[in-house]
Amino acid sequence: MKNILSVILIFVCCSILFAQDMRQNYNRSLFSDQKANRIGDAVTILVVESSSASNDSKTETSRASDISLASSGKSGSSTLLDVGASIGTGNAFKGAGSTESKGSVRAKISARVDSLFANGDLWISGNRTISINGEDQIVNISGVVRPSDIQADNSVYSFSISDAVIVFKGKGMTNDNQGPGWITKLFHWIF
Repeated sequence: MKNILSVILIFVCCSILFAQDMRQNYNRSLFSDQKANRIGDAVTILVVESSSASNDSKTETSRASDISLASSGKSGSSTLLDVGASIGTGNAFKGAGSTESKGSVRAKISARVDSLFANGDLWISGNRTISINGEDQIVNISGVVRPSDIQADNSVYSFSISDAVIVFKGKGMTNDNQGPGWITKLFHWIF
């Protein structure tokens, strides 16, 4: 009897020590798709950004003022001093302005979960560099994603990322030749 109680006591102690925490696997299911939800998990970002802005303004002002003074006098058949004065001012202004900006970006990039927030949201970041003939196209992306915004195929649209920072930049001869030269930059800095 003592041996049986000892074995049961050892079994209970071992089961406590090596027990599986059910919270570890609460989001892993045999029947559902695996979504990113832990640090180091990968998620595919579908960058679909489109922006359009326009602004029109029109101003028209006008002002006019006139001052005039006239005087004449007569005494009998002789005409006395005839005085006349006139002052006039005018001011008119017309102005019009217009600005328009449009942009569109479409890309697909993978990112990694860098950290988890207390509410379960994920901080993701990723980058991709594409080099063709010495020209580099660099894409960086980071932001906060809610797990509910991650689709079944483990992808998320860029417009569902809060605090999103999406940077597209180029590096190479074409990019260098599109900007002003160093002498032009110097003159712009001085003047």
